[in-house]
Amino acid sequence: MPAATDSPRRRALRNRDLRPLPQTGPVWWGDPMLLVGRLRVGVIGVVLALLVTLLSAAVDTTPQVGVHVVSSPRPDMVSGGDVLLRVTVPPGLDPERVTVTVNGLDQTSAFDRAGAQRIMLGLVAGLRIGFNEVRVTAGPATPPTVLTVRNHPTGGPMFAGAQQYPYSCTTHLFTTAAGNRLPRAEGLACHVATRVEYVYRGTDGEFRELADPRRLPSDVSRTRLDGLSVPFVVRVETGVINRGVYEFAVLHDPRHGEPTVHATATGWNRRLVYTFGGGCPGGWYQQGTRTGGVLDASLLGRGYAIASSTLNRFANNCDPVRAAETMAMTKEHVVETLGEPVDTIGTGVSGGSYQLFMIGDNYPGLLDGIVAGQVFPEVAVATLQTLVDARLLHNYVTSYGRDWTDDQLTAVTGFGRAATLQHLAMTSSRLDPMQNCPDVLPREARYDPVDNPRGARCDVLSHQDNLWGIADVTSGAPYRALDNVGVQYGLGALNTGMISVADFLDLNERIGGFDRDAMATPQRIRADPQALAVAYGTGQLISGGGGLRNLPIIDFRNYTDHEAGGDLHLRFHSFTLQQRLVQANGHADNLVSWVSDADNGPSSIAGSAAVIRMAEWLTAIDQVRREGDVSGAPAVVAARPAGLVDGCWIAGRFVTERHVDGHVGSRCAKQYPAYASPRQVAGAGVVNNQLACTRRPVDRRDYAADFTDQQWDRLLRVFADGVCDWSVPGIGQATPHRVWSAF
Repeated sequence: MPAATDSPRRRALRNRDLRPLPQTGPVWWGDPMLLVGRLRVGVIGVVLALLVTLLSAAVDTTPQVGVHVVSSPRPDMVSGGDVLLRVTVPPGLDPERVTVTVNGLDQTSAFDRAGAQRIMLGLVAGLRIGFNEVRVTAGPATPPTVLTVRNHPTGGPMFAGAQQYPYSCTTHLFTTAAGNRLPRAEGLACHVATRVEYVYRGTDGEFRELADPRRLPSDVSRTRLDGLSVPFVVRVETGVINRGVYEFAVLHDPRHGEPTVHATATGWNRRLVYTFGGGCPGGWYQQGTRTGGVLDASLLGRGYAIASSTLNRFANNCDPVRAAETMAMTKEHVVETLGEPVDTIGTGVSGGSYQLFMIGDNYPGLLDGIVAGQVFPEVAVATLQTLVDARLLHNYVTSYGRDWTDDQLTAVTGFGRAATLQHLAMTSSRLDPMQNCPDVLPREARYDPVDNPRGARCDVLSHQDNLWGIADVTSGAPYRALDNVGVQYGLGALNTGMISVADFLDLNERIGGFDRDAMATPQRIRADPQALAVAYGTGQLISGGGGLRNLPIIDFRNYTDHEAGGDLHLRFHSFTLQQRLVQANGHADNLVSWVSDADNGPSSIAGSAAVIRMAEWLTAIDQVRREGDVSGAPAVVAARPAGLVDGCWIAGRFVTERHVDGHVGSRCAKQYPAYASPRQVAGAGVVNNQLACTRRPVDRRDYAADFTDQQWDRLLRVFADGVCDWSVPGIGQATPHRVWSAF
């Protein structure tokens, strides 16, 4: 489809203050103030009337019907024109007398009323865009229960802000699980008709399309569910939600008809696994042609439903809030098709882990457990900050001909391999608006500061301009939360004697920064206050104290710190996550960490094994909550199965150990050492949550090396604004003030 033209005006319109959507409070059973609202009485009369009303309410024991949104964590975050509701009828009221209306239209027939149930599910349709009134009554003698539901378009947006343009719809390049191509999309929403296909797993282990769902082929394999042998046939649905291609799969015998919320899939164990794909560079301006994957035979064969979307693969969409929005809308549709899951487990590696932790902390209610590999806490800080430092250090080394040895390079950078510096510097191209443009973005549409200053910027921060806001309307450059003012690069290397005072001074004098177009500058980078407010206030830097405090987490890492050519997936990021949890909650007992590599342990400690262990943990959490007064984080910790512990694989055997940061202290630390980042070498902690450090005057006590008077004067000039004081919060640093931020 032709892409809409981005313009300064369109970009400026996306540069808004953060405004949360109207918050839906408790479900009100009626409005007693209506009794007095129109009375023209004096002050005394109003007070007396109010007292009478309150006293009447206090002694009123009339039972009331409850109504709750099942398909979304919030009634103001509903999409697609329908919503799954649960109606609860207390003792004393007749379920047969319950009626449900939506915007005045009777929708009672949508609810399963068999056997006069006191808990009824119903999928009500026909919601209009915007606010809708759900009214439930149980006869004229009881007051109505009213719930306001806010519905958003299937094509989005819901809470992530203005959608990105230009945007390439690529449905015609998407191959379904059955091996068929989707048709070309229609309209700006990239719409195609929803498709339901069936595949079966053959006796050779391969999935094939089931040509006739009414007849099973002779080579269909079988799997066991609850002790019964059933045919391994999988229902796969594919469509478009929020401009992303979604798909979800579940074991289901098509000879029993299509599943509904009242008669769900025959092979579903009531657990949903949502998969998140990795990447980031090039993850903009496109719909994408792959999701996080849904055909996992091990999980499907055990009854799990699996869902994903192309916009939950960071190689297509590197915006964590858009990813959260897409996951929320896609999960809602799955729930409205199959029914309410017992729990939802999110799993993903690398760029998938970004999404897991940011969704878990900032949008609670979407995930119940996290299984994450090659962990990064978030994209905007944990990764980008390290890439910024690597880019600047590599520029310095190559520009000024430093003949440092590999040992000196690792001492200055903190990395375990000297080659890691060049690898991360190359990876920092995701910050360059003229690199990593996807193939589907025409060359004439791409940004160039001279030839096309209004073109589409191909960098991660510009892709997230709905979050950060626009700093330069002409070029479309966003505000940045990046900062290196006051950072003493190589401080640890100086204090251990790996580099000289002259080296230290030259490095920090010349390190510089880069501008919004990623062009090197002699000045260091200063964070924009607007971006700092967004990063801290909306959880773009996760605190660990939002939804994550109540979630069980399995962190599995295939160790790559010793890769000969360097690698981005450094182990210290796992300790960053751990320390964020400790700092926010006083502990990280809801986190289990495993480490392996290609030569030790299973070929993949990601996969279904970790998901199955997570399911055991979630089952235990439910039991603890049912049997006692424990809830929230204490229930998560109390319910952790005894055998689910930290450890690593050495020589093919699992070693049970509590992981420690560093090179020594345990067998796992020696086998899989966690190295540092350039900021840690500069004195920062592994918690890595100070975007722009608070600065203090230079102090001779910080240095083990001796400075001449001339060198000291030079140091004072280099750090005229002071050096980082890592012992105090950074500039603008604050705990996120809300969850479910809307942009």
